[in-house]
This record gives sequence, C-alpha cells and structure tokens, in this order.
Amino acid sequence: MPHAPLGLPTKLFYGLGSVAFGVKDNGFAFFLLLYYNQVLGLREDLVGFAIMVALVADALIDPFIGYASDHVHTAWGRRHPFMYAVALPVGVAYYCLWNPPAGLSSDGLFAYFLVVAIVVRALIACYEIPSASLVAEMTEDYDERTSILGYRFFFGWWGGLGMAMLAYAVFLTGDAEHPVGVLNPEGFRHYGLAAAAIMAAAILVSAAGTHHCIPFLRQRPATRARGLRAPLRELRETLANRSFLTLFAAGVFSGMAAGLTAALGIYFNTYFWELTSPQMSFLVLLNFVSAAAALVLAPRLSLAYGKKLAAMGVSITALVLGPLPVVLRLLGSFPANGSPALLPSLAIANTGVMTLVITSSILVASMVADVVEDSEVATGRRSEGLLFAANAFVQKSVSGIGIFTSTLLLTAIGFPRGATPGAVEPTVVQRLGLVYTPLLVALYALALAFLGAYRISRDTHEANLRRLAEAGR
Repeated sequence: MPHAPLGLPTKLFYGLGSVAFGVKDNGFAFFLLLYYNQVLGLREDLVGFAIMVALVADALIDPFIGYASDHVHTAWGRRHPFMYAVALPVGVAYYCLWNPPAGLSSDGLFAYFLVVAIVVRALIACYEIPSASLVAEMTEDYDERTSILGYRFFFGWWGGLGMAMLAYAVFLTGDAEHPVGVLNPEGFRHYGLAAAAIMAAAILVSAAGTHHCIPFLRQRPATRARGLRAPLRELRETLANRSFLTLFAAGVFSGMAAGLTAALGIYFNTYFWELTSPQMSFLVLLNFVSAAAALVLAPRLSLAYGKKLAAMGVSITALVLGPLPVVLRLLGSFPANGSPALLPSLAIANTGVMTLVITSSILVASMVADVVEDSEVATGRRSEGLLFAANAFVQKSVSGIGIFTSTLLLTAIGFPRGATPGAVEPTVVQRLGLVYTPLLVALYALALAFLGAYRISRDTHEANLRRLAEAGR
C-alpha cells in the first residue's frame, strides 16, 4: 500500500490536533494544583493525590485504547473513529473540571475533582494515542518521522503555551478582591470555557484534515488474538523489545522529573522569583520561540548525528544549564527579585533550556516510532497503538508520582497555604530551591543513563525495513 502524501498541509493538520493535548497537559501541570489548593482551598496532599490517581488510571486505560485502535475495522480506518468520537466529550469534561458546583464540602470537592480529572484524561487518551500512532503508518523514513513529530510537538507546545499566555494576560488578572491574578477564581472559570472550546475544535479539524490519508494507512491485521488477555499478551511481547525497554526506563525518571517541574513551576515563578502575571506571560511568550526553534533543530540533528546521539547531546546540555538560575540564586550570584536584570536573565535561561528540552522530546518520540519495525521483525506484528500507549503509560503514571512528590515536598518544607508573594519566610523559599534542584538533577541523570542503551540506529532501521520487505514478498 503506498504511503499518503506528506506535504506541508498534511503535516500541519496532523500536528494541529496536539493543541488539545497541549492545552490539557498545560492546565493539569501548571494551573490545577494551584487552583484547587490555593483558590478553592482543598488540601495540597488531597489535590496531589487526586492528580496522581487520575494520571495512573489514565495510564492503565492507555494499553487497551492502543490495542483497540490497532485492531478496530471501520470504513474510516483504525484511528480516525476514535479521533472524531471524543472531540465534543473532551470539551465538555474539561469545562466541568474548572467549574465545580458551588457549595461543595471538602470531601465533595475532592470526589468531584477526582472523578472529572479521570474522565478528562481518559477522553484525551482516546484521541491522543490513535493520533500519535499515525506517524509510524504515514512514513517509514527515518528522518521524515522526526520532521512529522516536530510539527506535533510544535503545535502541542504552542497550544499549551498559547492557552497559558491567554490565561495570564486575559483571564488570570487581578481585581479589587483578588489583587494577585493567579488567585482569581472567576478567571479560572472563564479559562475553562475557552480552553474547552479550543480543544474540541483542534481535534475535529485535525481529524478532518488527515481524513484523506485513510486509504494509505495500515488496515486491521487479517488475523488477531481474541479474549481479554490478548492486549496483555501483546503488550508483554512488545515490552520484550530491548530498545523499547530502555526508552521505557528512561521515561520513568524523565516523567517523574517533568511532573515535579511542572507542578512547582508556578510556585517558583510566584514565590521564589516573585514575578507578576505580565512577567509570567512574557516568559510563556518566549517559549513559542523555543518550540519553533526545536521544530527546525530536531530534524537537522537527526539527519546529522542520528536520533540517539542527538537526543543525548541536547539532554545533557539541558541538564547542565537548567538548574543554573536556582543554584546561582542560592549562592547569591543571580539578580535579586525586583531587579531590572532578573526578567531578562530568566528569559535567556528559560528560552535556551526549553529549546533543548523540546528538541530532545521530539527525537525520543521519533525513536519510539522506529521501534515499530524493530518489534515487527521479532513478533511478526505491527503494534503502533500498543507501543505509543505503553510509552504514554509510563510517562503519565510516573508524572503523576512526580506531581504527588511535589505536594509532599511543599508539605515537608512547611510551605504555607494561601501564601502571598513576598510574605513567605525566606528560609522556606530557600528550602524549596535546596530540595528541588538536586532531586531534579538526579532524576534526569538516571533517564540519560537508560537512554544510552537504546540500539536502533539509522542503519538498523533500514535493515529492519529490508527484512520486512523480503518477508512481504
């Protein structure tokens, strides 16, 4: 079966759908803990626990979604029925997450939050996994996969960052009753409505824009295992792939680090650096530059050095540069809060590190796509859905642990609830940096150690394609 034409419009429509994932991921990572804890008054340990449970529940569902999208048979192929079906439910559920009923008790608010968070994440997974699986079907080319995934990450980051910037600049603004904009409850409710509409629209447009690719994509296997144990058996066989195991292990530690960073990012901006909402918006705006730079950088590095070497190089550089602002502040060598030099210094550091982080993420995702053929050589079966679901499984479950760990860290250092920027004890703010930095470095260092054991190179991938072509003949 010939491949679908991969012109720029196809890549743009394919990538556009990840706006929904970016908006959701950004909301969960940066706003949800602050909203339910500092604004609605739910205890931070309960908020962290609910977020972690929702992530783990989502992760447990992922393999079954991946298996279903590998094996379903419809006139619209294997992936698109899922993409179309969940668009509107995603929007409704995300709106409800940010607009809980008034008058709920603490227990009632916790129960509502837990249930709706699980529903939101499960619905997004029903879109994200089938959509992500398309990349391995759209092309077998080693470098073109990196290019396609570059657009996916580009739109995911632009969607999440754009929504965050809109939130800071428009919705989370101060008023007479709430002078600190990020503590304004009405702003979060309006944010929920706007974000829900954008997510639903992005999914529908992406599904419709890639609909023409369906005749060129892989069809359901001629024979398939049946029964409840079939997904588990196929997942176990897929996990036997050595290269996937290394990515799986690396994802465990990088996911924990990402969850920790995401949950505490707004705490650092609000209380450690004491930035205003417009200043936070400016830093978010600069991340657009990082996403655009990574879109260009990742394919070029893949072409020049191969995915593994390029991913490790940019990750090591980010690991060295990322903690520097916090370390320098703790050593008394970084511009003071309120200094004219503070924002430019943070802007330069954040933009550079975020470019490296996004570039590494694109390359690693493309490495997962190359496992598809490596696994097919060993098992005789293509399992795009299961592979991307398993990758999402580890990222989501351990990211939840990272977010939960952040709440434990806040409790351990005695961070006050309902805190006002500038009024928190300096020793508490200092402890935040002292505990966070070494923990983050250790997690990313472990991820890099496992990434180094990945073994699929350009030559390996081309050899796998030749073997599969010979088997097909």
